Amino acid sequence: MDFISKILALFSYVFVVAVGLVFLSIIVMYVIDRMQTEHAIRRNFPVVGRFRYSFEHLGEFFRQYFFALDREEMPFNRAERSWVYRAAKGVDTTVAFGSTRDLRRVGTVIFANTAYPTLESDSIPPNVLIVGPYCPNPYETDRFFHISAMSFGAISKPAVLALSRGAKEAGCWLNTGEGGLSPYHLEGGADIVFQLGTAKYGACFADGTLDEAKLAAVAAVPQVKMFEIKLSQGAKPGKGGILPSVKVTAEIAAIRGIPQGQASISPNRHLEIIDASSMLDMIVRVRAITGKPVGIKAVMGGFDWLRDLFAEVNRRGIETAPDFITVDSGDGGTGAAPQSLIDNVGLPIRESLPMVIDELRVAGLRERIKVVASGKLITPEYAAAALCAGADFISSARGFMFALGCIQALQCNRNTCPTGITTHNKKLQRGLVPADKAKRVAHYHKQLEEEVSTIAHSCGAKRPHDLKRKHCRIVQANGLSVPMDELYPEPEKGAIDN
Repeated sequence: MDFISKILALFSYVFVVAVGLVFLSIIVMYVIDRMQTEHAIRRNFPVVGRFRYSFEHLGEFFRQYFFALDREEMPFNRAERSWVYRAAKGVDTTVAFGSTRDLRRVGTVIFANTAYPTLESDSIPPNVLIVGPYCPNPYETDRFFHISAMSFGAISKPAVLALSRGAKEAGCWLNTGEGGLSPYHLEGGADIVFQLGTAKYGACFADGTLDEAKLAAVAAVPQVKMFEIKLSQGAKPGKGGILPSVKVTAEIAAIRGIPQGQASISPNRHLEIIDASSMLDMIVRVRAITGKPVGIKAVMGGFDWLRDLFAEVNRRGIETAPDFITVDSGDGGTGAAPQSLIDNVGLPIRESLPMVIDELRVAGLRERIKVVASGKLITPEYAAAALCAGADFISSARGFMFALGCIQALQCNRNTCPTGITTHNKKLQRGLVPADKAKRVAHYHKQLEEEVSTIAHSCGAKRPHDLKRKHCRIVQANGLSVPMDELYPEPEKGAIDN
């Protein structure tokens, strides 16, 4: 009993001390809040006002679970994310009872099924497409869905490893993003697209101009199959890449050739490119150095620059043309961007993609230049709609981030990603196991391509690349749908006034 009494006395003492410390902390916070002049809420409502900022922060995490409906969130709603999660896990992606999608909403895509859908026995394998027919080393692939640009720096080492291994298993390419080529991109053995951003990380001199020797060294890596010159990206047109200083580790700084701990800010454009002629000069130069296909990536605003480029190609000869054009969407993703750009600048893919295809047809370059569609195309219906518009390939970044376990916490620019995808905090990275997530990447890729094939077969097409604009309808303001080929009739060569 004496021992129990001592224990109880000790607990009582600890409790009193704890209560005293809490009370003292409240007094200190009260005084601080009353005296500070930065936050009006805390000054007027000391201590209690602090909860407002906590709730505001936690709301980003809990809103999607308790308050948002399945189809109302942005940039991706719960229904879209859930499909990717199930596809990535390799579990059943079917749903029951009825669609929760509002088919009357303006812009909704509806596919025109046929009374005579394609039987499995009548379906044919995907096309084998050749990119860069005038290159010493053209690239061939029968996959139409690929991993879009995500740099090592914007995403973590385990995320890059998982994507590399998953891409190899899926047979698709992995775009490095503008942060240079890391050993983690190569580790899985996947085909690599090396992105040459405006800062030319991994292939530049100290002044930011192209270092041909470094570029040739990258091209000598057998896994590197193509090069993409990034002019702009959907989330921040007219603004270069932004990697906050907290994410510039020693390793990332070494790969990029920049100081550790300083923000990595790319120029707004390539120093060497000022017009159509200099752009084509750069494309031809990179292709001559590498011997591999070279394309450009851009989000569309106006189209005059594109017409000027195509006119220059036709003047010089079609062998000088970019081997592919990646059309990014104005609502594309990023690790960090000014809100004024991410919200307001650049055309969405559903408007820009068919117009780019039409400009290529008018210029007589549609067969020469392949088109990659990118930007929010994470589910089968969006990918199929892009193929209907005329795209040769689809690439996605955020879709594969969801496959890795992204929960849309919107922490990409803060180095605090709770799933370990966009952080270099080792404790948070621990949750992302590359061997497990690589399987999910491959599962997601496989399921998306299979369900796009299902849509194609429902429309009477024998394979995804046989989808045409007539197969896709888009809901208008009156609630009725109109075929895509009426909204964007395919022009004949020379039909658009240049």
